[in-house]
Amino acid sequence: MSPAHVNFRHLEQMTDDTGLLEHALGPVPKRGEGYTTDDNCRALWTVSEWIHLMNQNSALNDSRTKSRLIRLADIYLAFLVWAQEPDGHFYNNFAYDRSREDEQPSDDCLGRTLWSIARAYQCLPDEERRLVTSTLFKNGFRAIHGMTHPRGQAFELSALSVLLQSAKNEAEEKPLTKFIKSEAPDEIDRIESKLIRLYDNNSEADWHWFEPMMTYGNGVLPWALFQSYQVTGNPEALRVAKSSIRFLMKKMVSPDDLIRPIGNNGWCTKDRLSQWDQQPVEVMALALAVEQAAGCLRPQEEYHHVIEKCRSWFHGENDLHVPVISDEGGCCDGLRSDGLNRNQGAESTIAYLQTELIYTRTFLPAVQVTR
Repeated sequence: MSPAHVNFRHLEQMTDDTGLLEHALGPVPKRGEGYTTDDNCRALWTVSEWIHLMNQNSALNDSRTKSRLIRLADIYLAFLVWAQEPDGHFYNNFAYDRSREDEQPSDDCLGRTLWSIARAYQCLPDEERRLVTSTLFKNGFRAIHGMTHPRGQAFELSALSVLLQSAKNEAEEKPLTKFIKSEAPDEIDRIESKLIRLYDNNSEADWHWFEPMMTYGNGVLPWALFQSYQVTGNPEALRVAKSSIRFLMKKMVSPDDLIRPIGNNGWCTKDRLSQWDQQPVEVMALALAVEQAAGCLRPQEEYHHVIEKCRSWFHGENDLHVPVISDEGGCCDGLRSDGLNRNQGAESTIAYLQTELIYTRTFLPAVQVTR
């Protein structure tokens, strides 16, 4: 495995003093299309995880790079403080002038943001930021009972699972520990059971999935059940997670051993599988899921191989045989039948940086960070 030189310059270029801009024209931010909470929470999650990894591994711990990432984390945290509603929800869509755009509340946005806050709470290095993240999480928790969509609930389940797992060994005076020990167990059981029922109601002999169609963010569903299993020990959660991740790998790994994301131009049903348009976020979601699978299942080598292939997809081992990333850490928005979508938006760039993070955690010390 050759070293990866991970660069955060494009992420910095896409971030102003308000937050992370959503879209780009090529590598240039499109200010007129504004910001989303979805992207800012993804960015908070990603830089928090990188900060944590640098703190845990001296080979990666560069003070200048880490200070740049902490600065970005503070911008994204401030965005979430601004975006949170009095009822705990997070408003998602903002114009460049910071005005609110019309929208309906999104379960995906709420669940994803709670997950990102949970990881920032665990990863950021000081108690002051823990106070901010714990306040955001407690307020957001008040909105979860209105959630009905499985991907939003999968993010919520993952957030509660990792927080409860760490709370078991924490003192009660930690900002979230007592709250999580009290509130998380019943909610984890409820959402875990719902995802298991969803799978059992839709799976058949040749269709091992939670829904009659595989659409977007598919990896987060088995990912969440692997994480809840590590807390609940529920063998049914492990059964469903194992079956669904193997089915997803079958659909996303081509016969010639390339990652082939389920295309959003038609998705995947029992009768068809769309090859185009391939989105980087699908590659990242698969890497997330197989990373958790490797922690729960044996042998690990099969899952580690998929992580390596997910990372290689960004570097050119894909159906177009071209890299989708830039020297500055930007990522093209997708693969189409007629070529690359060369716009380097926020979601795609974060998907790349998150996949490099997963690869780095798996294969240290083979990866370097660009200073």
